[in-house]
Amino acid sequence: MSDVTKKTDSPATGHPADAAEAAEAAAADSGEVPAQRTREPLARGPLSKPYRWLSIGMFSIIFLAAFEAMAVTTIMPLVATDLDGEALFALSFAVPLAAGIIGMVIAGNWTDRAGPLPSLIVSAVLFVVGLVIAGTAVNMEAFIVGRFVHGLSGAAVIVPLYVIVGRVYPEHLRARVFAGFAAAWVIPSIVGPALAGAVAEATSWHWVFLGVIVLMLPAAAMMLPPIVRVRDQVQGDPSVPWSLSRVGWSVLTAAAALAVSLAKELPDPWQWVVAVAAIAVAAVGARPLLPVGTLRAARGMPATVMLKLIVAGAFFGSEIYLPYLFIEHYDFSPSLAGAVLTGAGLSWAAASWLQGRLTERISNTQAVVIGAATLVVALVAVLVVAAFTLAPAIAFVAWTLAGAAMGFMYPRFSVAVLALSPVSAQGFNSAALTISESLGAAVVLAITALVSSAAGAGMFTADFAVTVTIAVVGLLLASRVRPPAVASRA
Repeated sequence: MSDVTKKTDSPATGHPADAAEAAEAAAADSGEVPAQRTREPLARGPLSKPYRWLSIGMFSIIFLAAFEAMAVTTIMPLVATDLDGEALFALSFAVPLAAGIIGMVIAGNWTDRAGPLPSLIVSAVLFVVGLVIAGTAVNMEAFIVGRFVHGLSGAAVIVPLYVIVGRVYPEHLRARVFAGFAAAWVIPSIVGPALAGAVAEATSWHWVFLGVIVLMLPAAAMMLPPIVRVRDQVQGDPSVPWSLSRVGWSVLTAAAALAVSLAKELPDPWQWVVAVAAIAVAAVGARPLLPVGTLRAARGMPATVMLKLIVAGAFFGSEIYLPYLFIEHYDFSPSLAGAVLTGAGLSWAAASWLQGRLTERISNTQAVVIGAATLVVALVAVLVVAAFTLAPAIAFVAWTLAGAAMGFMYPRFSVAVLALSPVSAQGFNSAALTISESLGAAVVLAITALVSSAAGAGMFTADFAVTVTIAVVGLLLASRVRPPAVASRA
């Protein structure tokens, strides 16, 4: 489960006090009134009659995206060998991550202007186009083009989905909808790798991509009719201008993120020089794409976006090394080593479900603080296992706890951000959340790769020390998720 776009978050208000104050703060700061709260009787759940087919359609899209992400990780060695593209193996993963930054910015701007429906339809069509290009590729260059289109559109799909949840679903259901998004990753995490391998062995790796297309069509058919019926609720604001400058900054940021990912291929000391320079450029390029004050973790929405960047980096920067640790130090088979990721996927979904039912008892800030603290404890345990070669079962339990930590706090990032977002900025702020996740993962993965190459035999301890340090920073900043109006009365 190493794809960073995997467990999607949520927009709803958590604790009633936080929700009310956040809405007031958004209205005061922007001069606009946030989306009105529903006055209809409370629906029982996301699958209740008014929302059933819309929810199923969105869950299906997330499910298919999750399956495709898990499948690609499994079959990429086959693809690289078949297309004689081993030299471009790393690039095939870095390109969609970088392309996603551009896609998110365009989708966010478009969604604010025209509502989520146009950007969702175009993103879904491009997603299929990317699958066709990759699935029919006869050389690695064409495959990477498909991965670029897929990355551009796959990330862009997420933004309108967030906005649809924020505008169509009542506040008390939003966290549960996003818990459903997390749950949609469970089955792909368990069966996706094995199924992709079986398809590739029985037919060809091409059908791993082309087969997803067949399943995308009924998912879209389920989702579009209910969106059309509520189109009055998802209208955009045509007065929101197209921001070509933001698109330009996103291209610069994507290029810098790509450079960070590829810096490890350079000889020492240039790998460090290029990495540091690329991180600096990424920070400069990302600044206009994020809420004002994000890089200094200003209280409220900026700190929330920054914290997602930090915890995503800490978690995903650790995740890619755990199976490697088990294989290298404990002689586990690849399938057994990968089981630890399945445990984290299950606990992530379970914790996400739990927080969705505690929205009246635990505020967004409290959920994030609990999650950040739990993540630190889990990563410290993993570090100790790596440093002292303790029983691998300890690392398995610790990583399952880490998954629960992420599941408990991840939905509340979007909950908090959308509670502070006027309607005309929901697309921009949703895109900023997803951009922060991609940037955090890309930068930390690059740093740990550089540390691995420098540390040699002791790379696991050094890598986990890096991610623990990052997680501690996240814990120190966690309380800043609370909006200023709430904090001043606390």
